[in-house]
Amino acid sequence: MTDLKLLALDSEDLEVISAHTQDAVVRVAEMGYVANEQRFAFLMNRFAWEKSEKRGKGERKRTAIHFDRVTDVKVHGIDLHAQDGVLELLTMTFEPTDEPSGEILLSFAGGGTIKLVVECLEARMQDLGAAWGAKATPQHDLAN
Repeated sequence: MTDLKLLALDSEDLEVISAHTQDAVVRVAEMGYVANEQRFAFLMNRFAWEKSEKRGKGERKRTAIHFDRVTDVKVHGIDLHAQDGVLELLTMTFEPTDEPSGEILLSFAGGGTIKLVVECLEARMQDLGAAWGAKATPQHDLAN
């Protein structure tokens, strides 16, 4: 399988991107919002779930994602001044408010969230290059 390049224009599309980026590692310094372009973007080292059974502990890929038509960003539980801070992305969801507008919620391990208020859902994700072996396969405790 080659590098992934995905587009999300509705909540089902975003679910596909979310599945491919679950457990991605994101540095705080590598995310940002450009208000005059209405764009929120970040780089990540995503765990390549689509290849996890083919290569030992799996692999990671450098990946970029950006959300367009973003009118506001609300951050909760994340210190944006901690430029060396590292976050683990769990899910991305879209909740319509007054269609086609709505809110995209990025949820991170530890409870931190980033909420993007959008005119409509428009997201693009793209792998940027070669993969490398992961140190471990991400594990999730399913017991509550």
